Amino acid sequence: MIFYPLWMGSEPALLKGFLEQTLRPGFAVPDDRLNPRAPRLLAGRSARVVVTMGMPALVYRWYFGAHSLKNLKRNILGFCGFAPIRDSVIGLIESKDGANRGRWLERMSAFGRNAD
Repeated sequence: MIFYPLWMGSEPALLKGFLEQTLRPGFAVPDDRLNPRAPRLLAGRSARVVVTMGMPALVYRWYFGAHSLKNLKRNILGFCGFAPIRDSVIGLIESKDGANRGRWLERMSAFGRNAD
């Protein structure tokens, strides 16, 4: 599971740096970069990405096209072999509505319990 807040339309730089340093050739992708059919080394693993943000989730998905989420899923995790890659986008995270916050927390707890 990867959790991150949407910062300036993308994931935080520390997360990008972490992924860049950990998903290296020889660990996540083959050393043979010239062979487009080389097997992905992290194939057989699944992932869930959770993005939190201040704007409504529908606006992020519809108007902005969830571009940073699509990039992470397709160009980073998918390239390394992760499949399926599921996502959850939680908007209006700073709202004062306690009922929504409780629902989000319960939903994330359920994801954690079912992660095995």
